[in-house]
Amino acid sequence: MGAVEQRLVELGLTLPEVVPPLAAYVPAVLDGSRVYVSGQVPMVDGALPETGQVGELVGLVTPERAQQLAAVCALNAIAAIRSVVPDLDRVERIVKVTGFVASDPSFTGQSGVINGASELFAQVFGEAGRHARSAVGVAALPLGAPVEVEVIAHLKD
Repeated sequence: MGAVEQRLVELGLTLPEVVPPLAAYVPAVLDGSRVYVSGQVPMVDGALPETGQVGELVGLVTPERAQQLAAVCALNAIAAIRSVVPDLDRVERIVKVTGFVASDPSFTGQSGVINGASELFAQVFGEAGRHARSAVGVAALPLGAPVEVEVIAHLKD
């Protein structure tokens, strides 16, 4: 077991099966020393644990819950990376994370939501998990997901 896999165990995390594509794409593409991970929604055992827009109003997904779901997206992204790079210790750096938050029009806390993914990458990969990032509010995401995360990772030669 490599260092990254050991860290996952220490964190009490188990990598899930790769989320099957929802349309005409693949979960991850290895291109030289880069892995491009398609947007990952917070699927758990084949289903979304929560759907809807994120915001402060009653009936919306709370920002705190959305942050937890962003961490699930990140875990799904790590599983997608592992599907094309069996040894996660080859990940030299998580280079870029783009997070999408299905947002109520009055919600402006997208960056806090996507911190859930960013913090998980840092916990799992250490300094190599620190990355450039965008956090974008959108009207809706596939299947009604509250959050979606895509990743670019750089590999050691």
